[in-house]
Amino acid sequence: MEHIAALLLVIGCSNSMTECRELPVPVSVFETADACTAERPFAMGDVQSQAQHVVAKCLAVDPALEDDYDQIVWNVRPDGSLDASLQVSNVVVASNVTRP
Repeated sequence: MEHIAALLLVIGCSNSMTECRELPVPVSVFETADACTAERPFAMGDVQSQAQHVVAKCLAVDPALEDDYDQIVWNVRPDGSLDASLQVSNVVVASNVTRP
């Protein structure tokens, strides 16, 4: 089984940076961080027409938590910089606990 080492997050914003949304890209997961970094400018070019301002970031994926990540938390600052991270919420979806 191959592991994911990086995830490419691409965000498109209005010119004022007040309205932002995730933009889909053809390839968003990578086996190496270098592959993600190499693809980043091409992915940004592919979606350039979908927003006035496009920012992107490669997020490192911990192979031990690869299946546990359930959230991408991101924020685009007024200066155009992108803060983003992958998170595990620790929410139990199902449980098999015997009750007295």
